[in-house]
Amino acid sequence: MNSILEELWYGNVCPNTECRETTKESKKLMGYISDHYDSLQSTLTSEQKEILEKFEDCHAELTDINEREIFVYAFRLGARIAIEMLSLDI
Repeated sequence: MNSILEELWYGNVCPNTECRETTKESKKLMGYISDHYDSLQSTLTSEQKEILEKFEDCHAELTDINEREIFVYAFRLGARIAIEMLSLDI
């Protein structure tokens, strides 16, 4: 078995594409979002639909940036914790 660093090197570990467990709460919320989105879409003009699509694109890009920043922060925090644990006099 390869180490986690080897797995990362070979592209077998890719945190940004790993599946997240879907909870009952998130499934329920996704259903609400879908229902409201469909209701909204049926009332929009073509121009408004285009504006909404641009909004969605910007929101998706911002979400990607935020998730990347959270990942980097969490990774650094985990590394700092590991370094501190290794430096303890036990």
